[in-house]
Amino acid sequence: MEEGCNCLTSKMVSNLSIGLFIVLGIVLLMVRVLYVVYRCGKPFPKGASQSFTTLVVLGSGGHTAEMLSLLSVLRMDRFTPRFYIAAATDNMSLQKARSFEDSLAVKVPAVKKVSSQFMQIYRSREVGQSYVTSVWTTIVAIVHGLWLMIRIRPQVILCNGPGTCIPLCVIAFLFKVLGIRWSSIFYVESVARVKKLSLSGLLLYKLRIADQFFVQWPQLQKKYPRAHYVGCLM
Repeated sequence: MEEGCNCLTSKMVSNLSIGLFIVLGIVLLMVRVLYVVYRCGKPFPKGASQSFTTLVVLGSGGHTAEMLSLLSVLRMDRFTPRFYIAAATDNMSLQKARSFEDSLAVKVPAVKKVSSQFMQIYRSREVGQSYVTSVWTTIVAIVHGLWLMIRIRPQVILCNGPGTCIPLCVIAFLFKVLGIRWSSIFYVESVARVKKLSLSGLLLYKLRIADQFFVQWPQLQKKYPRAHYVGCLM
């Protein structure tokens, strides 16, 4: 009888210890997530690098033209090396990015072509693709995005709405939480979005994944107060 009670007691203590460890782990994870959310948007610390490894997310439907227009007004020497990423089926965006870099090298001789690379990422879901088959393609896209993020390890991510930015930004946020790499995410909503955010923008805004969130119309800033109104950039 005594042995049975001791066995039961030891099992209860063991289960209680496991439960406490799980609760403690969840609490520590939540604290880390809250810390990351608090730190998001803070300026780079003093003594930070003179230049930042930059990931530029491109997309069809005007996203690439807007992004290149934005890049043209930045100090490109501060954002180098640059990695341009577009969907696997979006060859046009990468062609435009290459042309942009070529023109930049002509205007600013100090900018070398070796400071930029061009990559593609699998789409989570193609237009018209069934939701059943998109489960597999989404898994493939996440794994591919994880491999790209580990390879690039960007310090800055620039994006403006294409769906391909979501897995990359989510992975970057997880890297922050796990302490692997701190990537500052700058999201600029498309000028075409006048009254409401795009799905990509809404997700990054609501989940507080973006460090800085910019809109190009004042009514959007009033509707989403954490966004910064910068006027039309095109």
